[in-house]
Amino acid sequence: MHVLIIGGGTGGMCLAHGLKKAGVSVAVYERYSSRRDGLYGYRVGIDPTGSRALHECLPPELFDTFVATAAREPRHFNVFTQSLRTTATFPLPPARDAVNSERSVSRATLRQVLFTGMDDVVHYGKEFTRYERHPDGTISAHFGDGTTATGDLLIAADGTRSAVRRQFLPHAEIKDAGVTAIATKTALTPETRALLPDEALNGLSLIFGTKGMIGMLHVMTFERDDQGGSPGLEFDTDRDYINLSIWSSHAHFPEDTTRRRGRRLIATALEAAANWHPNLRRIFELSDPEAAFPLKIATSVPIDPWPTTNITLLGDAIHTMTPGQGVGANTALRDARLLCRELTAVAGGRKRLPAAIGDYEAEMIPYGFARVAESLTSNGTSGDDPLFRPVTGRFALFAARSYFAATSRVPALRRKFLADLSTYRGEDLARS
Repeated sequence: MHVLIIGGGTGGMCLAHGLKKAGVSVAVYERYSSRRDGLYGYRVGIDPTGSRALHECLPPELFDTFVATAAREPRHFNVFTQSLRTTATFPLPPARDAVNSERSVSRATLRQVLFTGMDDVVHYGKEFTRYERHPDGTISAHFGDGTTATGDLLIAADGTRSAVRRQFLPHAEIKDAGVTAIATKTALTPETRALLPDEALNGLSLIFGTKGMIGMLHVMTFERDDQGGSPGLEFDTDRDYINLSIWSSHAHFPEDTTRRRGRRLIATALEAAANWHPNLRRIFELSDPEAAFPLKIATSVPIDPWPTTNITLLGDAIHTMTPGQGVGANTALRDARLLCRELTAVAGGRKRLPAAIGDYEAEMIPYGFARVAESLTSNGTSGDDPLFRPVTGRFALFAARSYFAATSRVPALRRKFLADLSTYRGEDLARS
């Protein structure tokens, strides 16, 4: 069995590592020209579900590098107003162990870790254009440079705009969620550190602002040895930084926001945050213009199961979700772990390929689209959210702030909130 994976994102590379580790022939086709391209140094939260997938699929020494290059774990989950007044603060439990823990990592660094040791597997500069089936049951992928690759199974891991999905499941829709976001990255220096309270410096913070504006703030700090390096310095492409994002419905931003870049995009964020605390605005002002990027939030439309073939999908290629619950990358990793187990069973003669793909899809489709639906229920992840409306927005904002304030102050509610959060972000613990 030879497996073709289209796309070198988090899920695709995790699967590739797992298959290589199991002795299954695999090749990854990545549209970027090198492992240094396509780097976005923003935070991604790897929850226990994702961590267990990485632990199972990666070589032990590479998983250790993943752990070593993660940022210090957040100690608080905070809710602030746009004036930096504290609505709620929840203490987060410390990491249980190296595997069953929540970690904050840089996307850029995680990419470097996942591409390590895979020079014999990854083919760069390969933009997928179409696939072709053959009478003998094999399948060929065609690329923009005129080359082809043939295998027994084709896996779409090529993200939200998956070209494989467009050909294989043309009826599968990706729709606009109605939300525009601007993400920024600011170096953590003595000046920027002084702009934030201790809870924000050591936590993950949600900002419920007036006028339909919501923000997210996270400070990424990394372990250093006496020489200023980190245990995974070879792969650690980032230094301490602040991620500050702002989002709202499209109507709250200029129509051409997603085409803006650099200083013009930073100016757009400052306009959106006109009534925010001067310290938050200063973080925007000091951010790296080249690192800022705009985004229109998208979401998949659930579809019914499809006939099992030697083509399947994982991650955003099939279940794109909003960042509302913070589980997009982790769901892709869960897919990779499950699919790796199924394909390893095929390679070991314990299953036939059609049965393995059928069993994978029978489990992946329900939980994947459940996550899509849940991500749309979070505050501010849909353009239809009452928070974004001129009149009802005031009541919705009051309700959201009141909920978090009461939950953080009543011990029983606080315990339930944290327990539910922990359960949700480690849902498949019982399956391990």
